[in-house]
Amino acid sequence: MLNRLIISLLVLLSGTSAAYPDDTSTAIFDPSFRTLQVEVEGDPYAPDVIVLGDNADRIVISFDELASDRRYLRYQLIHCDRNWQPEQLVDTEFLDGFNEAPVEDYRYSRATLVQYVHYTIRIPDENMRITAPGNYLVRVYDESDPDVTLLQARFGVCDFSMDTRASVTSRTDIDTNLTHQQLDVTVDTKRTPVRDMFGDVYVSVTQNGRIDNSITVNRPLRVNAGVQIYEHNRELIFPAGNEYRRIEPISTQYPGMGVENIEYHAPVYQITLATDFPRNRSGYLYDSTQHGRFLVREYNSTDSDVDADYVMTHFALEIPKMEDADVFLDGDFVMRKFDPMSRMVWNNATGRYEASLLLKQGAYNYQYLTVPHGLMKGFTAPVEGDYHETVNEYEIRVYHRPAGTRYDRLVGVTTVTSGL
Repeated sequence: MLNRLIISLLVLLSGTSAAYPDDTSTAIFDPSFRTLQVEVEGDPYAPDVIVLGDNADRIVISFDELASDRRYLRYQLIHCDRNWQPEQLVDTEFLDGFNEAPVEDYRYSRATLVQYVHYTIRIPDENMRITAPGNYLVRVYDESDPDVTLLQARFGVCDFSMDTRASVTSRTDIDTNLTHQQLDVTVDTKRTPVRDMFGDVYVSVTQNGRIDNSITVNRPLRVNAGVQIYEHNRELIFPAGNEYRRIEPISTQYPGMGVENIEYHAPVYQITLATDFPRNRSGYLYDSTQHGRFLVREYNSTDSDVDADYVMTHFALEIPKMEDADVFLDGDFVMRKFDPMSRMVWNNATGRYEASLLLKQGAYNYQYLTVPHGLMKGFTAPVEGDYHETVNEYEIRVYHRPAGTRYDRLVGVTTVTSGL
């Protein structure tokens, strides 16, 4: 009964319901599911990419369902192109084994107000071995209703046949040591025959895991002895942003970092965070963050995956109302999406932007992005500010698609961090 009340509240807050997805991002489509995480086993801060043919290298996908009993879930893989669109391949073209499997690793929450079932998927396994590099989408569904996607998650499989290097500088083609950062990328193709150096290789760059401002280029400035060189490319200039904000609602007994007040109002604990203020004119201040990631943690537990409770967490941003744009929370905990869950709502009574999210106890990174009406791209400048000193993490993925072939191969992956 308690969980049904919570789920009903979540539907009202988020407006989401189970449906077959129109997009192919990491996403939850049923509000009874929460806390979706995608990690490389043993290294939660690595890119969500595993090495083709390395049986010891696995992707771990975990999530909770707010329920008192397990559900019979299954999952399947979809091979996607560099833009995360399905390639329409036959399963045998990228898999050795069956392309569906039950989700059999599940555990029940322990001594929590909100009951939930914690599920874990590990890929590959002995029954599902991946044979082709590329982008993959994991689709999870109820075995009684296989056409409805409950949630989905992205990951990559790379053969590392092209060596990739990158550097980042604040001395850009549009300003110097002000508000932007620019990447230079080199791709060594000597171990892989490439017929068209200006058409068969694609370089995709993301900043701090954001999908709204990711960039893909395939026209290097020059090619030198089989090495593609991407320099002085304006598409590879990113607003520098600011360090992510941090909160730690790890206890219901005492306020953690960024927590102003804790009260119990049935059916869950209510965590009120300290009011946030704009930082676009306050100057840069260094902080060590995880670039938008989050970590599940209950302060007194050795197994937070099932001991951490869910708490209603209240965000507030004191800034004048924007008439031509919306303000959204950004971070892995909202899956980098601009939707009702991440949208800040203007409250006329308090004169500030507010949002309430049911979050699992833990340590969270977040920032505020301003999204002009009619766009699906966020900007850091209006609230967070853009400072060239900001430590950003850039992930570079390289795809190879020779003419006449049926799919994009993921052939190189690297990360580079600015300011280090």
